[in-house]
Amino acid sequence: MASENRSLPVDVLRGLTLALMIVVNNSIEKVSYGPLLHAPWNGLTPTDVVFPTFLFVVGVALSYSIGKYESLGEAAVLGKIARRTVLIFLCGYLVDWFPFFATDAAGHFAWTPLSHTRIPGVLQRIALCYGIAALVVHYGGRRAALFVGIGALLAYWWVLWSFGDYTRAGNAVLKLDLRLLGPDHLYREDGFTFDPEGILSTLPALFNVLAGYLTGQFLRAPRGLDPATARLLVAGAVAIAVALAWNTVLPINKRLWTSSYALCTTGIDLVALGALTWVIEQRGVRAWTPFFEIFGRNTLFIYLLSEVGETILGQVRIGNRDSASWLYETALRPWAGAQNGALLYALAVMLGCGCVAWALDRRHIYIRL
Repeated sequence: MASENRSLPVDVLRGLTLALMIVVNNSIEKVSYGPLLHAPWNGLTPTDVVFPTFLFVVGVALSYSIGKYESLGEAAVLGKIARRTVLIFLCGYLVDWFPFFATDAAGHFAWTPLSHTRIPGVLQRIALCYGIAALVVHYGGRRAALFVGIGALLAYWWVLWSFGDYTRAGNAVLKLDLRLLGPDHLYREDGFTFDPEGILSTLPALFNVLAGYLTGQFLRAPRGLDPATARLLVAGAVAIAVALAWNTVLPINKRLWTSSYALCTTGIDLVALGALTWVIEQRGVRAWTPFFEIFGRNTLFIYLLSEVGETILGQVRIGNRDSASWLYETALRPWAGAQNGALLYALAVMLGCGCVAWALDRRHIYIRL
């Protein structure tokens, strides 16, 4: 089913997730199709599954990589974990700060002060979850991953229930972020301050990574394809069912990253991985996989490229519009329509990143931390 260090279904899931993340991040708000937008608050859309899937795959990859470091000694393992955690966090912080300046109405440049830079973020969450999960499995293995993961879900539920509510303005996540970071270091949307990658909600996100690690350990164990695929599908279905039941008292909510949301998205990931295993390994349908494999071989670099590119397109102006709006309004919307044009724009950005990924792969250039 998998080699000692690689699993094709996992590689495809990683690349597919990155491609979808780029499409989602470049979707034009209020114009794109509903499935490409996040749920306004409670609820779940396909877009809401993308980020936790990325964390899940980080956990799967951890199960393949952590063993290689164990033989290097305690100091080397801790150094490797710390280095990756810090570098990924720093990349995320710098991308959120980019382009490091702003322009006023007169066109004058001014540096964006550190006092107004966002501290939480997507890569920052990945870094923290990776670092904590790596320490958990290094010191405690599979049993610790299981107990810490479940404990994180239950502890987070208790904190949400004890120190606030599940509303946008009254939740414990916002209260802690405002107290520790202040409003100037948090994400703002539609004039409201709330960071979907807040400090406290990192706790249930850790479950997604640890669940991925346990899944990776399961995939590496010698067993036949049929029982492995069946167990992934059954485990995923059970997780989704439990999450839906939990949703009656704890809403599935991506922005709060509620425990029911973490469990539900993990269930979806297990079903998706089981389906990919059946299609790729059992049915042998692989003609479509190279495109997503290429995306998954330079994951961090391609993600950073997409984020920097999105910012540049939003900063460079053509006439009285930014270049992203100009491309959409001038080249796509007139003949494709509003929603189709928005979809084509997001797909074009994703394919552009794919071309870079293909060029790097063709030259055997793999940029990793």
